Amino acid sequence: MQESTKRAFGPLQWGIVILTSTTALIHLSLGLNTSFTTGWPFLLNAAGYAGLLLLYVLNFPFLRQQRPVVRWLLIAYAALTVIAWWLMEGARTPLGYFDKLVEITLIVLLWLDGQRA
Repeated sequence: MQESTKRAFGPLQWGIVILTSTTALIHLSLGLNTSFTTGWPFLLNAAGYAGLLLLYVLNFPFLRQQRPVVRWLLIAYAALTVIAWWLMEGARTPLGYFDKLVEITLIVLLWLDGQRA
């Protein structure tokens, strides 16, 4: 399905921006507050979220055509992060659970955004 060339940026898209920024900032904070040996995966995760978010919100002609691909990449990235946290027995702390809730909610909003397009 071809998406409109005009970018409708409403509450759904703002929710995606807020949730992606939140999880990126959580991972950045974790990466900066631990040793490099254990913190680099968090820093890479934060960078991945930031990069995908930029691709999602920028409105260049090429990116408008690729928006469905970017959306699916962001869904897969968030899902991979949740699965890796679960498999690697990541920190079972309130912050860890909150971040997974943010990422799962992000996946739902991205899916809804795709259905709307």
